[in-house]
Amino acid sequence: MKKAIYIIMTVLAATLSFSCQKLTVSPTDKFTDASYWISASKAKLVLNMAYNQMYSAGDMWQDEQLSDNLVHTYGTSDPFTIRRGEATPALGLFANEWRDDYGGIKTCLVFLSNIDRIQDIDEASKNRMIDEIRFIRAFIYFRLVNYYGDVPFFTDEITLDDAYNIKRTPKAEIMTFIHSELDDIIKAGHLPVSDDLSEDERGRITLGAAVAFQARAYLYENNYQKVKDLTLKMISDQQTYGHYSLFTYDADKDMSYFMLFTPEQEYNSEVILDMTYVPVLKTWSNMKAMAPISKKAEISADNPTQELVDCYMTMNGLPVKGADKDPSYKESDPYVNRDPRLYATIVYDNYKWLNKDGSVDIIRTAKGSGTDDSYISPVDRQTKTGYYVHKYFDWTMSDNYESGLNIIMFRYADVLLMYAEACNELGKINESEWNQSIRPIRERAGFTAAKALDYPAGKNQSELRADIRNERRVELAMEGLRWFDIKRWKIGQDVLNGYLHGFKFAGSDQNVDGGYIRVAQYQFSDARDYLWSVPLDQMDLNQNLKPNNPGY
Repeated sequence: MKKAIYIIMTVLAATLSFSCQKLTVSPTDKFTDASYWISASKAKLVLNMAYNQMYSAGDMWQDEQLSDNLVHTYGTSDPFTIRRGEATPALGLFANEWRDDYGGIKTCLVFLSNIDRIQDIDEASKNRMIDEIRFIRAFIYFRLVNYYGDVPFFTDEITLDDAYNIKRTPKAEIMTFIHSELDDIIKAGHLPVSDDLSEDERGRITLGAAVAFQARAYLYENNYQKVKDLTLKMISDQQTYGHYSLFTYDADKDMSYFMLFTPEQEYNSEVILDMTYVPVLKTWSNMKAMAPISKKAEISADNPTQELVDCYMTMNGLPVKGADKDPSYKESDPYVNRDPRLYATIVYDNYKWLNKDGSVDIIRTAKGSGTDDSYISPVDRQTKTGYYVHKYFDWTMSDNYESGLNIIMFRYADVLLMYAEACNELGKINESEWNQSIRPIRERAGFTAAKALDYPAGKNQSELRADIRNERRVELAMEGLRWFDIKRWKIGQDVLNGYLHGFKFAGSDQNVDGGYIRVAQYQFSDARDYLWSVPLDQMDLNQNLKPNNPGY
């Protein structure tokens, strides 16, 4: 997949005819349907283009900025504008996401309209490619409805006149289509299981990816019975759906979670589907605005929040905030004896930065510590929260931060977390279900304390809900999923309305939020902010897209 994914079609085939020439004469300087769709290799190029349009590192980091995990602290940012409650229908992100998603759907529809023209392809290969395209089309529509709600929906190519007049289809109807498509793909069995992928096919859509996507689609609708049924299939019937497991780094098990997101461990046992990147040929560069300055980042513009840091338990299995917080936790020395996933995800003061050659550098972020990474003020190029991002840092990237590290879209830990949440929502999760899901995730993270691992029988369903949601947040932090969890749990007012914070340092005002520095003030309206605006330029072109979503 890495060998082929960077080959992107820049012009899609289109049937062209001119009034001044015979219909039987093909233009010599342009592709036509008849001249392009002549071989399986040409069809694969369009399929690869659709893969590239399905998802990207930029999408993931954009979605993370929409949450309370990562805050934009330098310059302008459309996600930050949304979170500040200042977005208008003319916002660039609203238009760009709409344009890019429908561009991806166009690619899928062109493929489906023309694949039967190909003669040199066996039926099994053709059916597999068709189901890959159907998966991609469903995934793009899934993103659209989760951003905009009701959107224009079509499964065949439409004319320009249709595009100017099409109405929005209810989200529920589109979700019904997505579920139907995925059910059909899963039952048809044209997609391979992960076990059967050859090395050069890694990164392509599998049967397990279709099941994981179906589970996520039902999760976002709070259909917990379907989520439980689907995730249990992946857990208990791996002969059918593919063998997946939580990744373990055999050389140092304590570093398993850390190594999960490194170039050396791509396509490991936990990855169900990822977005493939290729060093030099197809890369992403977001880390240049998130990594420590001493690690050659250009500027610190997107920083982890104190709210996220506070979610990581101590190694004793106790929180650092609240009535039952760990009595051994010290605000004056906050990063010791913490969940190892904190170290793998976020850079903090006195952080031991592991280099590729095994050497270690100490990163100082504390105000007054006098390094390139030290906090100075809310307007300097260094961190504004006291934190930098480590997760997905690619130590093989180029000096200009062009990374070829794959971005994981679905992984097995998420399947276990979906299963745990579904079990608890259908009735308090029991010990067996806990031991199938939360316990192995924490064991892999590095916990050994009984308080962290053992089933908390004394907690009620609501308390377990809080634990499972928190576990989901820390396990999947910086993977672009937190905003969609906030959306489906309807907790925007609780976590996105008010100040987001950075670390606490000597000299900060202890009478303001306990001394934790304020870095941004968000505004969230339940009546407006769970959906985006339909782009203004689209409503100008097509009045049938009105009325807009509430609040815009």
